[in-house]
Amino acid sequence: MKVLGIDIGGSAFKGAPVDTKTGRLLAERHRVEITSPCPTAEGLAAAREIARHFQWRGPVGIGFPGIVLGDRSGPVGNLGKNWEGLNLAARFNRATGGDTHVCNDADAAGLAEMKFGAGRGFPGSVLMLTMGTGIGSALFYQGRLMPNLEFGHIPWQGRPIERFASAAVKKRLDLSWRDWAKRVNQFLAVVERLCAPELIIIGGGVSKKSDRWFHYLKAKARVVPARLQNDAGIVGAALAWEQGAEKK
Repeated sequence: MKVLGIDIGGSAFKGAPVDTKTGRLLAERHRVEITSPCPTAEGLAAAREIARHFQWRGPVGIGFPGIVLGDRSGPVGNLGKNWEGLNLAARFNRATGGDTHVCNDADAAGLAEMKFGAGRGFPGSVLMLTMGTGIGSALFYQGRLMPNLEFGHIPWQGRPIERFASAAVKKRLDLSWRDWAKRVNQFLAVVERLCAPELIIIGGGVSKKSDRWFHYLKAKARVVPARLQNDAGIVGAALAWEQGAEKK
């Protein structure tokens, strides 16, 4: 099946058509920069631009950086509080012109890695982490997702821990890979104490450079980079639409 996948991040909307049988992008992904926090109208316009770029008239899956309960948004992090409590499906339906399904962005990335990537066939507990503007998280046990897990918002020194250990923090403070990895290790120690995953998959743009910092990581679980790298969110958003359609 062909679904337009859109991955919403703290700095950009990214999208591409996806073949949900193979997990492959059917065209080069299109990126639309946004301000942070993002006004609602600007975000909807970004989704509209992506649909128009591909002249899309079919189904649309969207990975959203916040809690998603049914069609509505719950607490939202870096995108902005103005996105909370909205009927996301209705708004993105109008913006893209397609039948839209919205899910948490890290959950989407995890779905892609579990079906096509580093978690494929793994029988135990898997934690997917997306390192970017914030830290997204998705937990799977025997292939089943526990939705809307937000480990990036664990309180740490009076603030969400993602403001201490995200990839955006590395860039903002100009940290070396080693110094940033020390912060990531503190985050991993907290997370492992909470859910004890057997496998940790790390995605986001920094997963492309895993050879530069993974050797600094200290975790009880095996830690591997996402195989789909920064495309996992797009692929997973398309898969989430397909799964949502099957439940209707």
